[in-house]
Amino acid sequence: MSTADIGVMGLAVMGENLILNMESRGFTVACFNRTAAKVEAFVQGRAKGKKIIGCLALEDFCRVLRRPRKVMLMIKAGAPVDAQIEALLPHLEPGDVIIDGGNSLFSDSRRRAGALAARGLLFVGTGVSGGEEGALTGPSLMPGGHAEAWPLLQPIFQAIAARVDGTPCCDWIGPDGAGHFVKMVHNGIEYGDMQMIAEAYALLRGALGLSADELSAVFRDWNGGELNSYLVEITADILARKDEVTGQPLLDVILDTAGQKGTGKWASQAALDLGAPAPTMAEAVFARCLSAIKEERVTASVLLAGPKRKPLASRDPFIEAVRRALYASKICSYAQGFQIMRAAAKEYGWALRYGSIAMIWRGGCIIRAQFLGRLKEAFEREPGLPNLLVAPYFRKALKRCQAGWRRAVAAAIKLGIPAPAFSSALAYYDAYRSGQLPANLLQAQRDYFGAHTYERTDKPRGQFFHTNWTGHGGTTASTTYEV
Repeated sequence: MSTADIGVMGLAVMGENLILNMESRGFTVACFNRTAAKVEAFVQGRAKGKKIIGCLALEDFCRVLRRPRKVMLMIKAGAPVDAQIEALLPHLEPGDVIIDGGNSLFSDSRRRAGALAARGLLFVGTGVSGGEEGALTGPSLMPGGHAEAWPLLQPIFQAIAARVDGTPCCDWIGPDGAGHFVKMVHNGIEYGDMQMIAEAYALLRGALGLSADELSAVFRDWNGGELNSYLVEITADILARKDEVTGQPLLDVILDTAGQKGTGKWASQAALDLGAPAPTMAEAVFARCLSAIKEERVTASVLLAGPKRKPLASRDPFIEAVRRALYASKICSYAQGFQIMRAAAKEYGWALRYGSIAMIWRGGCIIRAQFLGRLKEAFEREPGLPNLLVAPYFRKALKRCQAGWRRAVAAAIKLGIPAPAFSSALAYYDAYRSGQLPANLLQAQRDYFGAHTYERTDKPRGQFFHTNWTGHGGTTASTTYEV
């Protein structure tokens, strides 16, 4: 008998917690895992006594699903998703829905949407953010794909999602790979947020010599203001935690090498492919890459000279300068993320609603922050806003924060404390507000060695010229340049 509202494949922690979340909202859920023992352990453990149907065979799993069937894959991205979809196909019918809830590359989702549409099946690629706790209590969900699937999924997805002011942190993003693209940008922004917070920590420790307890108090205070966010909140908690073995701050015994799963790299690559400037996001990725070469850094720390660090005397003013640097850099990082989405919308024909995306990120997800309400207001006021930096609220905030931001970056340079995200965000801000950049010299160089042509300031845009710089290069030009 078909009794399950939805089926979930994959019983790692995210899959299990999403199933329990769905069941707690009144839905009957079927579950399946390639390893039958995992199904049995889940059904006899966390799922015992709940409206959760454990299935040991794929055929049985599909049989218990109400039509049109809704199957959500919570498995490793890449080839495993394609393999599982192939295994499902013999058991599905036209109109059934396959949902990929993993961190899949958006181009894979675009491909899968097209392939499944040819078979009459509906595909949805949905970003799921919030980690294991969010999956259980209310994640942020970013579904995109075949629009016909949304009315079938909306009651479930919006029921299990986090809520802010009564509004679910889940809405339809757009066609084919739009959902996974937005989740990818979310993760890229997350990389930037985490790196900027780490740089604030490094500056306050390196320039002022603050203890872990003092730093915890600073971040807790910051979380009570405009920097209020999940990541600032947990940073205060992390700094306060003591190691049970040594009694030292736990952070001091954690090796300074950061891992990554690739979504920040994907976001940076997408920015390059689309010609959307996102230097802060890319610097956050590179910072993790640099952290990974620990042994080389330890050797270089002895061989390479740098400035001697003398703690600054002005404690409270410098703490405020770093707070302002963190807030201003955060604005620039988010501006870059939304520029990537705007470029993708143009490239792929997606009608993305940026205010709605900001609302989806207000709760449940890792980058949830009070700040996102301001983003929503900015896009509601001006849907065609070219860049967050020019929105009235953010323009004023950047003006207010600018002196402290520059002071913090200057101190980092003077003291030899690496702050690549703060520095790149400031350079982005200065470049974006510059009516004149030295790109004229870059283009002259390109024309000199490659006859790539240039435009002139005294001629209409779109007219291209070439100079015979050496006197023996001829008049034949290469292709016109692209920007």
